[in-house]
Amino acid sequence: MPYLRIAEARAASRVARSYVTKSASQILMEDSRSFSSADRYDVFLSHSFQDADVILGIKSIMKNIGLKVYVDWIDDPGLDRGKVTVATAQKLRERMKTCSSLVYVHTPNATQSVWMPWELGYFDGFKPGHVWILPLVSEYDSEFKGQEYIGLYPPIEKLDSLAGSQNLGFTDVGEAGRSVPLAKAASGSGVYFTSK
Repeated sequence: MPYLRIAEARAASRVARSYVTKSASQILMEDSRSFSSADRYDVFLSHSFQDADVILGIKSIMKNIGLKVYVDWIDDPGLDRGKVTVATAQKLRERMKTCSSLVYVHTPNATQSVWMPWELGYFDGFKPGHVWILPLVSEYDSEFKGQEYIGLYPPIEKLDSLAGSQNLGFTDVGEAGRSVPLAKAASGSGVYFTSK
């Protein structure tokens, strides 16, 4: 399966930053200024804060395929992600309820996150079939293997796309073996499924 490589996400981040001379976290923080608590999102991006440069690239790719993406430390910069608190958990619950799906970005740093497993479990509890894993691998043909519970959710793969742009989605879905773009699944267009 062709998974998105970490280098591809970083390249997308460099492209996003090439228009301005700012760091990934500066660009992401500027995005937060237009945030409204009444906003609805296609994707809650569950990730490790240690992957800020990669997250900018992923957010850019998802934005380019038409998705509105919530990133907690960008859209709610006052959250203290370093500690597990009741207030932070409550705010994350509220935000997850405004999102159509959760994408769990699996990198080597994901295993260090205290929040990612909680976010995945909470979201799956109230919106089963709307949780997907985005494995970021180091090499094009790398296999993906995460913690056992990660295998419960469908992985997002790279899809063939036109004009050289990145497209993400799911392949071999259903009996027809069709591909389903992430933009269609995450926007609530009636494509919901779980792993086989």
